[in-house]
Amino acid sequence: MNPAPPGAAGERVGRAAMRKTMWRILPFLLFAYLVCYLDRVNISFASLEMNTDVGISDSAYGIGAGVFFVAYFIFEVPSNIALTTFGPRLWIARIMITWGIIAGCMSLVRGPLSFYVLRFLMGVAEAGFFPAMILYLTQWFPREKRAQATATFFMAVPLAGLIGSPLSTWLMTVLHGVAGLRGWQAMFVIEAVPSVLGGIACLFWLVDKPAQATFLTEPERAWLVAELESETGEVSATYRHQHSILRTLLRPAVLYMALIYLGLEFGEYALGFFLPQMVQSFSDQFGTHLSLMQIGLISAIPSAVGVCCMIFWGRRSDRAQERTWHIVIPTLIGAAAIAASPFFSIFFIGMVLVSVTAAAIYSSIPVFWQLPSRYLVGTAAAVGVAVINSVGNLSGIIAPSLTGVLKDATGTYSAGYILIGVFLLFAAGGTLALHRETHRAPSGEPATSVSRASRSEV
Repeated sequence: MNPAPPGAAGERVGRAAMRKTMWRILPFLLFAYLVCYLDRVNISFASLEMNTDVGISDSAYGIGAGVFFVAYFIFEVPSNIALTTFGPRLWIARIMITWGIIAGCMSLVRGPLSFYVLRFLMGVAEAGFFPAMILYLTQWFPREKRAQATATFFMAVPLAGLIGSPLSTWLMTVLHGVAGLRGWQAMFVIEAVPSVLGGIACLFWLVDKPAQATFLTEPERAWLVAELESETGEVSATYRHQHSILRTLLRPAVLYMALIYLGLEFGEYALGFFLPQMVQSFSDQFGTHLSLMQIGLISAIPSAVGVCCMIFWGRRSDRAQERTWHIVIPTLIGAAAIAASPFFSIFFIGMVLVSVTAAAIYSSIPVFWQLPSRYLVGTAAAVGVAVINSVGNLSGIIAPSLTGVLKDATGTYSAGYILIGVFLLFAAGGTLALHRETHRAPSGEPATSVSRASRSEV
């Protein structure tokens, strides 16, 4: 491979390489995560009818929503190790196809037991998908573009709410009775199809690494490979022990990041799995009857606010090359907003506060995912990212289960709102603790050897 041209010519080549890479990779990753997340949380809309149809209580629903993450936790690290063996293109395609098939089988739920089993199998199928995507982004986007790229990819989460909320409730309404299916059953089948087709398309569209990218010219490939290798070398020189998987698991920075993500994801999943029910409870509280479509449209509002905020916040973090306060500030705002929401008796104010919290969570998570690449490369990066995501996704077990149990016990979601605020405070405190930890020297090195880039980004 010929070296990239130097000087101004090199800058032009770099800009062209980034532009082509963004247009080639990000739309597909955005689509893939959109259909993934929609298949993961569309049970929140199905539950408006499914729970009554098959006899699932709020507590049983919360447990079933969380069972997905038990499987996710168990199989995440093995899945990401398999990714390094088979390559991103093949492994991501496998994940999408298998989870799509099982997502369609959710239409076969007949009671709590079948609900639990199918949710567990979905977790097995999808395990490793998100960390695979995060790792893939680090292999294609240099540091100064990574938060923006991650925010664009993660935009799939609020878009799943923005698009999926009205789409899911519309499908449940118009397809009710078609082929003898209930509306929620038809919705599961229809929304599973894009996942399977996307997995097949993945085999032909994604490229495993920049050196194989035929959509780039030779100088563009050389520039991108050189940029990424330079960053990898910098991390390897600063954290020489990072190739040890065991030491990766035990490093304080990895443990801090796992706990921070646990706090952030608690809020995301509590809202993701219960927002339609929360909207319905708001309407019941204030004596307003809402149809399925109206619940879907209102549930999309927090996602719309999140889409607007997260891209701006990711770009701002990239421009400032600062991560800590770009995580701490929104999480503190989100914690205050959601904890205050039960104390207002006006529907509009309640939805504004929930929307602020959603925007805060969606803005924080893409910035958070810039932290692991500061300390981990190679197999250790695959394992580290998987561990962080696995521990964080334990909130997928805790959040819906606790929210459902608290709702059954108290009759309202107020305690659940306050609990979200507590976990966001936990994430903010963990981020500050991580910042302090990363200003200490890596094991066996003087403090002055910590790279300048590590300090500026963290």
